[in-house]
Amino acid sequence: MEDKKANIIAISLISILTISIIIARICLNLSKSFFLICGANTAAIIAVFAVVIIRRRFNTRRKLLETQLVSEGRELRIEYSFLKKVAGVPIKFRFKELEEATDGFGSLLGRGASASVFKGILNDGTPIAVKRVAGDERGEKEFRSEVAAIASVQHINLVRLLGFCSMPCGPRFLVYEFVYSGSLDNWIFPKRETSQGKRGGCLSWDLRCRVALDVAKGLSYLHHDCRSCILHLDLKPENILVDERFHAMVSDFGMSKLMGKEESRIVTTVRGTRGYLAPEWILEGGISEKCDVYSFGMVLLEIIGGRRNICVIDQNGGNGKTKKKFNCFAKIVIEKLREGKVMEIVDQRLVQNGGVDERQVRKLVCIALWCIQDNPKIRPSMALVVEMLEGRVPVDEPPDTRMLIFDLLSIDDEESAIDRPIPSTSGYSFNVSLISGR
Repeated sequence: MEDKKANIIAISLISILTISIIIARICLNLSKSFFLICGANTAAIIAVFAVVIIRRRFNTRRKLLETQLVSEGRELRIEYSFLKKVAGVPIKFRFKELEEATDGFGSLLGRGASASVFKGILNDGTPIAVKRVAGDERGEKEFRSEVAAIASVQHINLVRLLGFCSMPCGPRFLVYEFVYSGSLDNWIFPKRETSQGKRGGCLSWDLRCRVALDVAKGLSYLHHDCRSCILHLDLKPENILVDERFHAMVSDFGMSKLMGKEESRIVTTVRGTRGYLAPEWILEGGISEKCDVYSFGMVLLEIIGGRRNICVIDQNGGNGKTKKKFNCFAKIVIEKLREGKVMEIVDQRLVQNGGVDERQVRKLVCIALWCIQDNPKIRPSMALVVEMLEGRVPVDEPPDTRMLIFDLLSIDDEESAIDRPIPSTSGYSFNVSLISGR
């Protein structure tokens, strides 16, 4: 529009100038030299107008082209980011992006021994959970390959890893999808045992059964359906998240081990959380997917009973002194099952509300006891556990188990057994080792 106006003005001026010259020639009878000078000036004026108009058009087209390129580039970046998410390729975030998304890492969701988790929102409105972990001695290339291996794992019952951020000589960040309803411990344990100020409640019996099946399906996928067998190695209620519809998703398998299909057992440093560790791992007998089966059995007992599988009780040690000792919920369950009083171990909040099927309780208790056998060869695979939970495979009476690990930890000492460290235990950590492919 502006170009048309400029053209009209230029033509009008030239026309006026030409008519003026003609009138002057007729009326004033001026000399030829005067008209030569006027013609030269007119030509110069026309040339200047032409240059101005051409330049204006060139600048306008250049700006339009630049705008189109910027817009197309932004669209390409958005499309590329979208395709990476769909393909399961981890996105490398800039530190500034995560800092802005989390409002300066001000919204703390939880804190572990060596990691903190913050809530954030990306520019496209995607809610995320950013896990900040301490720097690792491994190289950047190894870290990225391990992140890619974990991010490629996609299952409805696994929390998805969206991307990462790695800083030289600084903390590393893992970016997960955000799950609104929080972790399972806030929904099965009484309020006094859960994290203060967090959303929670008391799951019904039916929802607890569904959560147990969801967790089993997630672990079964990691063990049997991935290119490499992925071991979680730190399964506990705090690492199980529930969404707004109370479907469970296993999280924090970033500290897991990737094991080739031909590998039956690998030996590694003891990590994880006390009370969920399989005895063979603590006794340095190596680890396998049966370690996760053991942890699942312990979590299943906690889902049924609404209480921690280990707690510390005060006992009178004589001379007016109080000693602390382990109280093992699994041993109580074994005793109650033997006495035929299985309903006494169910979360009393559920019993009071009614709707708990004793036959179903007995089945879940038996599955849990099969999973926590001291001998890993006796434990079922997670695929078999899924079939038992779904009722496709009958559940037999489990054999007696000594619960050796709790006997080792039950030390009559003034020092709390909970506070007594297990050598080489480091709690939460991101530590993945890719051993081999399928």
